[in-house]
Amino acid sequence: MTGEVVIGLMARSLALISDAAHMMTDAFAIALALIAMRIAARPPRGGYTYGLRRAEILSAQLNGLTLILLAAYFVYEGVQRLLHPPEVAGQLVFFTSLAGIAVNVAATWLIGRADRRSLNVEGAFQHILNDLYAFISTAIAGLVVWTTGFARADAIASLLVAALMVKAGYGLLRDAGRVLMEAAPAGLDPGELGTRLAERPCVEEVHDLHVWEVSSGYPALSAHVLVEPAGDCHAVRRDLQELLRSRYGITHTTLEVDHIDEDFHCEDPHGPRHVGGGSAEPHEHAGDSRCGH
Repeated sequence: MTGEVVIGLMARSLALISDAAHMMTDAFAIALALIAMRIAARPPRGGYTYGLRRAEILSAQLNGLTLILLAAYFVYEGVQRLLHPPEVAGQLVFFTSLAGIAVNVAATWLIGRADRRSLNVEGAFQHILNDLYAFISTAIAGLVVWTTGFARADAIASLLVAALMVKAGYGLLRDAGRVLMEAAPAGLDPGELGTRLAERPCVEEVHDLHVWEVSSGYPALSAHVLVEPAGDCHAVRRDLQELLRSRYGITHTTLEVDHIDEDFHCEDPHGPRHVGGGSAEPHEHAGDSRCGH
């Protein structure tokens, strides 16, 4: 990074300087990811009943925001250089970028071996991966300037780097925002899930269905389930928990199960009511799906 700044100033290359700034955010992203992982690993205590798992999500959001802000700066500088291109030492840019490519290939391989289901780790990985793409585009720009004298290639490369930053930053902000807003995990349709639960044997209705992620890769669910008057509430609960675990990978569940003829359940359910037909496909664990009539 230091070499890029020095050579970038000597070569008057915005692409190299933008790569150096991106590499600085890489180091920041990895350090932030490590700190967030240590914080998130602390056990729950006091008012933080889930612990500090969402420290990883805040880290991912901060990584995404730094990418967006850097991209805005390099778009501005890139446009200025397109209008008024300076003299750029293409040979210096080219060989420095080759060294950067080698470093980032190694870094991408190392961090790519981590568990990228964590948005925190994915944020650090996106920083490194985008830096690799940036070095490749800068190397091509340096070669073009060196061989043809087309100085605007350097500014075009910096704009390409900025576009990559925006794409990665937006993805991180979107995914982290879904977790913070307690949206359903990506790829999971709460309506379809509620219908599947309501189709189980003895289930008459499912409402107050909430499914969210405490942190990336840690889904949770709660619901109010009404069963037939003669149904076995405990057997139904076990059946639904097994369905959620085996088919949806949701193991942190809170199910309130009552008989439908009892009058103390909620009168104004939140969200849609999923009504079952009382007969459903047989479950793999037939012993857990008996109504207990």
